[in-house]
Amino acid sequence: MSKSFQPKARRKTRGFLLQAIYEWQVNKTPINELEARYRAQPEMEGSDFDYFHAVLHGVLDNAVDIDQLYEPYLDRHLDNLYMIEKAILRMGAYELKERLDVPYQVVLNEGIELAKVYGAEESHKYVNGILDRLSQRIRRTEFEAYRQRRRNKNSNPSN
Repeated sequence: MSKSFQPKARRKTRGFLLQAIYEWQVNKTPINELEARYRAQPEMEGSDFDYFHAVLHGVLDNAVDIDQLYEPYLDRHLDNLYMIEKAILRMGAYELKERLDVPYQVVLNEGIELAKVYGAEESHKYVNGILDRLSQRIRRTEFEAYRQRRRNKNSNPSN
């Protein structure tokens, strides 16, 4: 985790990442052109540029492998996903697999929030279900530790 890590900056950055990934999916804009254009936007001031670079390249350079991570949990063919859902799932799957510095609950929450803002009416539920099942597989130890802490907290009457 970088010294300059700020949760607000990461949240803002994820919004730009979603837009860039979506654009790449629709137009196949070259990654370096996408990155340069987004970095030049004044609205990106206060974003985590290192994170933007790492996630953008990680997602776009490995899109086929990333899609294979969450595809088993889909209720429809990958080609039938809404482009926004696909972009959010790609970003979330990448973060779950490659960004262990980001807790899985944060990945899920950020995916849900992006789906609420940019997706169809019920997209957030769909994204949550897929990323939750993926996190149980990819981050099994972290997932189980979180569940155990919740069980302990709920069974302790002094909390």
